[in-house]
Parts: sequence; C-alpha cells; structure tokens
Amino acid sequence: MSTFDWVIQLIYVLAASCFVLGLHLMNTPATARRGNQVSTAGMTAAIAATFAIVIHGNQITATGWVVMLAGALVGGAAGLYSARKVQMTAMPQLVSMFNAVGGGAAALVGLHDYIRAGTSVSATTSVTTLLDVIIGGVTFSGSLIAAGKLQGVITSAPVAFPGARLVNSVLALIAVGFGAYLIASPSAALLTVVIVASLIFGVSMVMPIGGADMPVVISLLNAFTGTAVAMAGFVIGNWAMIIAGALVGASGGILTKLMADAMNRSIRNIIVGGFGTGDAVAAVAGPGGSVHSIAADDAAIQLAYAAKVIIVPGYGLAAAQAQHEVATLAEILESRGVEVSYAIHPVAGRMPGHMNVLLAEANVPYPQLKEMDEINPEFARADVALVIGANDVTNPAARRPGTAISGMPILNVDQAKSIIVIKRSMGHGYAGIDNELYVNPKTSMYFADAKKALAEMASAVKTLVG
Repeated sequence: MSTFDWVIQLIYVLAASCFVLGLHLMNTPATARRGNQVSTAGMTAAIAATFAIVIHGNQITATGWVVMLAGALVGGAAGLYSARKVQMTAMPQLVSMFNAVGGGAAALVGLHDYIRAGTSVSATTSVTTLLDVIIGGVTFSGSLIAAGKLQGVITSAPVAFPGARLVNSVLALIAVGFGAYLIASPSAALLTVVIVASLIFGVSMVMPIGGADMPVVISLLNAFTGTAVAMAGFVIGNWAMIIAGALVGASGGILTKLMADAMNRSIRNIIVGGFGTGDAVAAVAGPGGSVHSIAADDAAIQLAYAAKVIIVPGYGLAAAQAQHEVATLAEILESRGVEVSYAIHPVAGRMPGHMNVLLAEANVPYPQLKEMDEINPEFARADVALVIGANDVTNPAARRPGTAISGMPILNVDQAKSIIVIKRSMGHGYAGIDNELYVNPKTSMYFADAKKALAEMASAVKTLVG
C-alpha cells in the first residue's frame, strides 16, 4: 500500500469514527447539535478524500469534472436552501425526498459499476449490485410517493385495489427470481427488468398506506436508504460508504421498530401494504356528547391556580410555530410555583422527534420533556392537561376495538382532573376519526390558532393573577 492509499484509508477511518460519535451525540437534544457538527465534519473529510482519489487517479475527463462539480454545487445549494427555508412542518416531506435521492443515487452507483464490468462481473459483485438496485429502486419510488402524500399532491388516504397484495408478491418474485438468474448469467436487459419491478413495488407498497402511518413508512424507507448505500459501498469497494450506510440502516431499522410499537403496527404489514385503514372489523360507535368551549380568562385561571400542569404538544403546535409561546406560558406558570412538564408521544407531529426538536428550539429544559411511558402515570395527578393541536395520540377511541387507531398506545390525557384543548376546529387527525376526548365532560375547547391562543393565555395569567 502506497503512502497515498494509507492516508486515504486513515481519513476514511476518521470519517467513520465521526459518524459513529455523531450518532451517539444525537441521543439527546442537549448534544444533538454537536452530533450534527461532528457528523458533518466526518462527511466533509470523506468527500475531500474521494476528490483526492479522483485527482490522483487522473481518470476523469474535463467534461466529467464539469458535471461532477456542477452536481456538487447544485446539490449543496439545494441542501443549504432546504436547511434554512423549509419549515419544521414540512420536514417529513424533505426527509422523504432525501431518502429518494439517497436510494436512487446508491442504485445508480451500483448499476454503473455493474454495467462497466460487463460479463466479467463476479458473483459477489452481482449479489451486492442486485441488493443495491432492488432496495434503492424501492426506496426511490416509495419515498417519492410518501413525500407526495405528506405534501398533499397525492391523496393521504389509503389507495388499494383488489389483488394488490398478489401484485406485490409477483413483483417481489420477479425482482428476486430474475436477480438470482443474473448472478449466473449477467445481462443488462434482465437487470432492467429487476429495476422496473423494484420501482413499481415501491409505488404499490406505499400507496395503500394512509397518512396516519406515514411516520413509520418514512422511518422504514430511511433504513432502506442506508442499506442501499452500504450495498453500493460493497460494489465499489468503499468501506466508508459501507459503515455510513450500515449506521443509517441499523438506526433506521431500530427507529422503525420503536415507531411501529408506538402505533401498535406490524412491520410486516408495512412492507406488505394496506394496513392501518381501520376496515379490518366493523367500527364501533363512540360515546356522544356536547363540546364545551372556553375563553382565555377561564383557561388562565385554571392554569395559574393548578399545582401540576402537563402540556401535550402535537402537530397543531408545529403548524402554528408556537413553540416559543408555549415556553413563555410555562415559564410564567413556573414562576407561580406550578409544576410543568411536557408529554411527548413517539409519533406526535409528522416525524419521530418532531416535538423534541421544536421545544428544544424554544429552549425548553430537556428534563421537562417526558416520554409516553414515563408521563402516563402522572396524568391522574395533574390538575390540568393542556393539549395543543394533538389529536390521534390523545384519542380514547384507541382503547376500543373497531377503530382506525385501535390498540395504539396513547397519552392518558383523559385521566387529568381538567383538560384544555387548543385547536382551530373540530377537524380530524390523520386517522380520519373523531376524537372522543373533545366530548369528555372534563374537556374545554379553546378554538384558535395555537400561537394566538397561548399568547392570550399568557397575557391573561399576568393580568388576572399577576
């Protein structure tokens, strides 16, 4: 090994170490920013090493340099723009697009090296290339559909047709069967069939899944992206890609399992498609009742004289960008001796960690953020539960069979002595069913934009009780 190769390998070791350390630092919001910075430094080093390899090999034409640099500049500019301009409420769509780009790029890398090798491609390279192309193809098309559903370009309702699962099974058999034949007899034509089958499978897998289950799908596709990148690393012999892809694939897989458990869903059903539609059994009607609305002054009195308040943030908080207002209200209450904590459901919002990131942005103390299992026993001791735009994750209908969210673990908001819900309307959540919490006799509805409502409550607390 030459000195140059030794230095390059050393840089790749450093980059991989940064990825591992960065992922570890992202375990908590307190160190997540540093984790991002460490991971970015590792990726910068890996890219610089790759450029050095290209320059040292002197195997790229002037046109190739123009294309590569133009792609890097366009991609970098798009990434910078997205990081600065995309709202947190649109972050799931952005993550889906990143998954699509990552999976598609990984598939193209493997495809290029496979075609260049021609009939002399080894069996090992064929296997990794096929895995790369199949997983990357499914990720690319599936992620585009998921992004379209979240953005509203494609209906968020489950879209299925008779025999959909049979079609999925046939597509999977085509991809695997033709792929197995390719290992023995390399052929660009047969590889094209595998690619087309994978792309169609990605569409047919995601279309039957409703918007309520999109967080799990995004996490699963993120794991697919990492796996595709790792396979591409095997194809081109770049173990920095192997390590980075394996980290993303493993962490995405773990997160998918946690998300599925939080929604009481089966990962198998995610892959097969058509789950979570609520049509497995006949729906059971929930209890009726009237809705009681409340004004800012009444809500302020309840909050100010409570001993314990649990705040339940949801997508409505993110949509209104009201994280700073809720932090201000909490500070006012704490100055009066009120014990304040935040109940964080694993799938609150539209992506894992959505609420944690928003509240961290408003400098909410991390110890006040309580996960579902930790906070649920505390609701019975809470004087007031303040629900801000959270819907399905607080719906008692999950405890009854026959609903779209039956069996889904929820926050036990209805056990609090008093409940205040801030919502702009009586609209449904992603599951498309009424929230039975809203007609609970203990519940008062505050119909307003979350940002406006929280500001009015904070002002009323100051005015009425000092």
